Parts: sequence; C-alpha cells; structure tokens
Amino acid sequence: MQVVWERKEATAAEVIAALTETTGWQHRTVRTLLARLVAKGVLAAEADGNRYLYRPLVSRRTCVREEGHSFLKKVFGGDATELLVHFVRGADISPAQIEELKRLLDEKHPRTKP
Repeated sequence: MQVVWERKEATAAEVIAALTETTGWQHRTVRTLLARLVAKGVLAAEADGNRYLYRPLVSRRTCVREEGHSFLKKVFGGDATELLVHFVRGADISPAQIEELKRLLDEKHPRTKP
C-alpha cells in the first residue's frame, strides 16, 4: 500500500520493483498481495493495455486507524490504557514527546481547576 499511496497509482512491475528491493519478496508474492488488496476493496485495478494500474481506494490515515483498532482489540482486548502503558514503559520517549502526550490526554479529558 505504501508504494501505491506514494505514487498515487502504480503498475504491478513498479510495486514489485519497490518491494523486492526492501523485502526480498518474489514477484508472485507481490502479485498475490496485490490481488488480495483488490479483493478487500482497498486497491483498484484498472486494465491499461497489457498491464494493470493500481490506485488506492482507502487513504493511509483510514487504513492506519482501522488497523490500529484491530490491533488494539486483538492484542489488548480493546483496552487503550493497557496499550498506552505498554508502549510508554517500553519506549524511549523524549521530554517533548511526553509533553505532547500530556497535552493530548488533557485535550481528551480536561482537568478541572479549583
């Protein structure tokens, strides 16, 4: 998906070339993946002569949100607090990132001031 999102549209050969460089996957593996993404409705495949052009039907943001929800449900039973605690304890977080997290949490649930 990342290759197609970056290019807006790509041929199978372009996707294969990009993924072979970074993953070492064989061309059949990439073609199978493309077919599955088309079947799932996240990629469109349009015939262009003797090749197909693939276009994203789902934005990266939507895909990340849906996969994030799926991961949260599968791994943490839907408990976002458990997920956050797990990652905060195991991550190397800068002071600026901590302040950003605090800001986001306060935005979500503002504290009442006496």
